[in-house]
Amino acid sequence: MLSVSNLSLRYGKRVLFDEVNIKFAPGNCYGVIGANGAGKSTLLKIMSGEIEPTTGNVSMTPGERMSVLSQNHFAFDNYPVLQTVIMGNKKLLEVMLEKDALYAKADFTDADGERAGVLEGIFADMEGWNAESDAAELLSSLGVKEELHNMLMSELSGKEKVRVLLAQALFGNPDILLLDEPTNDLDVETIGWLENFLADFQNTVIVVSHDRHFLDAVCTHVADIDFGKVQLFTGNYSFWYESSQLALRQRSDQNKKVEDKRKELQEFIERFSANASKSRQATSRKKLLEKLNVDEIRPSTRKYPAIIFKADRDCGDQILNVEHLSKKAPDGTVLFNDISFTLVKGDKVALLSRNPMAPTAFYQVLVDEIKPDAGNIAWGQTITTSYLPNENSHYFNSDDNLIDWLRQFSKEKDETYIRGFLGKMLFSGEEVFKKSNVLSGGEKVRCMTSRMMLTNANCLLLDEPTNHLDLESITAFNNALKDWNHIALFTTHDHEFSQTIANRIIEITPGGVIDKRMTFDEYINDPAIKEQRDKMYK
Repeated sequence: MLSVSNLSLRYGKRVLFDEVNIKFAPGNCYGVIGANGAGKSTLLKIMSGEIEPTTGNVSMTPGERMSVLSQNHFAFDNYPVLQTVIMGNKKLLEVMLEKDALYAKADFTDADGERAGVLEGIFADMEGWNAESDAAELLSSLGVKEELHNMLMSELSGKEKVRVLLAQALFGNPDILLLDEPTNDLDVETIGWLENFLADFQNTVIVVSHDRHFLDAVCTHVADIDFGKVQLFTGNYSFWYESSQLALRQRSDQNKKVEDKRKELQEFIERFSANASKSRQATSRKKLLEKLNVDEIRPSTRKYPAIIFKADRDCGDQILNVEHLSKKAPDGTVLFNDISFTLVKGDKVALLSRNPMAPTAFYQVLVDEIKPDAGNIAWGQTITTSYLPNENSHYFNSDDNLIDWLRQFSKEKDETYIRGFLGKMLFSGEEVFKKSNVLSGGEKVRCMTSRMMLTNANCLLLDEPTNHLDLESITAFNNALKDWNHIALFTTHDHEFSQTIANRIIEITPGGVIDKRMTFDEYINDPAIKEQRDKMYK
């Protein structure tokens, strides 16, 4: 059991948390949500002891062990990979090192022998003999190849280090597990493995993530940070979002009777409870939802951007024709080779690749920022494109305020018109006079989205549109593309985004293209397609 009592955190006049009281019980997984800057990561750092609160305290049941996903990717550079994982259980590692030091002594005494006997007993109780094999199994499950297990951490790539540190956090069955953005830099197969691992995990998990599919798969509860408070809600992220939206609609409906509102909420709970069978945690979550009191459901105070894409004209029959397109990276790595396909009306395509550089290069070819090594593309005459790049820093080099920044991309120069598009992306009041070169990553993406909405294009090209966005903005973006009736070509790590939008999957590889008209889940779960993918990346 982990308890937070009377917790407050202040930075000068700014109050991040105020008198927070909450208990995290064993057997539950808590998804911590909140707007950017609300303090999600800070709350985890307070619970782990990395940050001291202004007032209040954090307590843990005596004898329990907490494990935390390290955010310092260089902290273990001088240690071998396998040892780094075992370091997740500090007590076990201390026993192992003391035991090894005793046995290495040249003048081994009777007292040393007695101490070694004690250590061997502790070691056996902690299942120490299985430590290395358990650590190796975790690493392999997370995609860290066996030949890397005895290398130094400093010899690994950044993405490989992320996986080792995740294995470290999961190692040794901790009583309390704190995970801050654990799916970052993981591929869809590894995220699936982690979802199953956490769904079967019997102890307490507290996780921060912007991946809605992941939160839905693993969470039994949502811990919502809003106005300096933390409020617990039963259910996963989708239940919290849909119930809060329902409660918000009910609050605005003054004519509906109280009993009718309660009945509608109760029916919603029952419907969602029945649908919980899709989850690995179905049984426990279903029981929790069935016990839920409708009075616990409250409207969220969150503000969601109004992302609305409109096209000036419909697409003609000729959209895009790609023929034998190939491109290598500057170091000679083949990004994609001999890619051919044709887009047709209504296509909303999830563009995939195991190499994150490949989709970016592909989009840059499509918008004529770079030239292909071979092949050609042909856009239809009726097609107008709007491009959201993954890397946008070169758009924000000036000290223009946001009104002047956005005005340069608009045919209509009227300030009220420009403010309207900024307002849709939650830039209001004095915020529109911010300098464009001091924006955060999320603010830049919101500005770029305003720019896209101005174009009224009929073909959207989106390279990782959810990067840097909070859950509210991701949800709004997702809903906008579900309603979009023209052409979209997008790349994202957000599972829910791909599953709910794409009607076609195109994967570009060094060995050619895989092109399937199916949902994202159908694509990634098809064994024949997985075998084909593996061959094309060799």
